[in-house]
Amino acid sequence: MSSSTQPALPPWQAAELLKRYKRFMVDVRLADGHVITLHCPNTGSMRNCVLPSTPCWYSTSDNPKRKYAHTLEVVTTPGGHLAGVNTGRANSLVQLAIAAGIIEELVGYTSVRREVVYGEEKSRIDFLLEGAAHDPRPCYVEVKSVTLMEAPGQGLFPDAISDRGSKHLRELMAMVQQGYRAVLLFCVQHTGIEWVEPADGIDPVYGKYLREAVAMGVEVLAYQASINPTQGDITLTRKIPVRIQ
Repeated sequence: MSSSTQPALPPWQAAELLKRYKRFMVDVRLADGHVITLHCPNTGSMRNCVLPSTPCWYSTSDNPKRKYAHTLEVVTTPGGHLAGVNTGRANSLVQLAIAAGIIEELVGYTSVRREVVYGEEKSRIDFLLEGAAHDPRPCYVEVKSVTLMEAPGQGLFPDAISDRGSKHLRELMAMVQQGYRAVLLFCVQHTGIEWVEPADGIDPVYGKYLREAVAMGVEVLAYQASINPTQGDITLTRKIPVRIQ
């Protein structure tokens, strides 16, 4: 399998979450009382993930060009669960899980390419898998990070209106029409979520496209991560149901 080697994650540092603001900034209090600002790499609303005065964990970059050296990685949710809010990690988690054979539906491919331009709307597919003996079709895999839990166990996507998400569903449907395999993979970075369903109350358009995609033959999967912030580790470990009514 052609995939890049992922470096081991360094241990993360613990802090107390204070507030999120300007979308991509978070203030936290360190154990010594100092308040620092972290980069928050999440374009969503982070609904039910930002609870002041709760434990959080952050990583530190040695890149001197970064304005903020620290990145928010994991938060504590109102229900006491952990959520990985760095959406930039989702694709790497999926790539590692594919390489390890954890995602059973995606085993057997000899070529794994990331960010390949495709489709009439000029999207970039997260993964293009090819070279499987059991299925000669190229497999287009779109990854979405899920961190919103409303009722106990209920994972919802998206957590804000997502025109981009709807566009990706249209692209996946077009791939199926052209005879390819298309997969939407929910990367669930929340320890309390037991299943995933469309957030119709937030983005009914996305829910409509998701149902159309399933009816057309797009495969929809969800895999949940185990989260160990003291070790700086998030790993996809198990498949959970997707409920689409």
